[in-house]
Amino acid sequence: MALRNIENALPISQERPKKLPKLSKNPETCLNDENNLVPPPESTIEYVPSENLKPFPDPESSVQRLLEDLASKDWIKVCESLNNTRRFAVHHSSLLLPILEKLMVVMVKAMKNPRSALCKTSIMASSDIFKAFGEKLTLLKTMDDLLLQLLMKASQDKKFVCEEADKALSTLVNSVSPLPLLRKLKAYVRHSNPRVRAKAAVSTSNCVSKMEVNEMEEFGMVMIVQMAADLLNDKLPEAREAARSMVNSVYEKFTWTKEEDEEEKEGNKQEAWQRFCEKNLTGLNAQAMIKIVSSQ
Repeated sequence: MALRNIENALPISQERPKKLPKLSKNPETCLNDENNLVPPPESTIEYVPSENLKPFPDPESSVQRLLEDLASKDWIKVCESLNNTRRFAVHHSSLLLPILEKLMVVMVKAMKNPRSALCKTSIMASSDIFKAFGEKLTLLKTMDDLLLQLLMKASQDKKFVCEEADKALSTLVNSVSPLPLLRKLKAYVRHSNPRVRAKAAVSTSNCVSKMEVNEMEEFGMVMIVQMAADLLNDKLPEAREAARSMVNSVYEKFTWTKEEDEEEKEGNKQEAWQRFCEKNLTGLNAQAMIKIVSSQ
């Protein structure tokens, strides 16, 4: 068998040299945009307790550039500006009143940011805003967006963000009258996300525990027990426990018109409660509510 002439053989292909990745000339770049190559570590952000926040030496001039600083593309500068917002809320709250709604829009945007440090700082700012302005916040349209973001952040997996959101929700309940807040929360106890629903149930329960009987009647005592009955069937234990707490709070303030002796008071109250539940709830839900009270 004749051998093939080596001159007619196919040429051996030579591998092209691989291109090496270009190294950045400025590896420490920290811009908050698509050119950001090496973001600064989030551990460098300082979370200052409210009691350690210092007043401004010249707050009137400092507040004029606050919104501009909050609009920065540098996320670290935004964090610093949120901490400055907290300083104003604690020490110079009246200066924030004209721009309060714009500040809440910024806080909602920061809570949606994937950077946990920025999100947590914004949540801390919301707590200080709640303490400073209380009732005024319930009149703002942006309050609904802020409340939803807090419920969502309290429902997520990042523990240090979740815990801070829980604190902010607790601060909100303690800073605002229960009736207007309950009106905002009622939509979220039926949220499609079970974890958001559970966090809303906890805040709702805390609101109900602060209410007097006249406030319960103004909101609708039947509506409260119907919410509690629905939550008793929720798949998350946190929501079910909040529902039981709501039932106990309502029963504690529950009144009826008939006058009776002190010895018969509790027995008659339970009978009146049973009639109330059977009248306003379906059979199984009514029995569940009666059982919670009778087991005390």
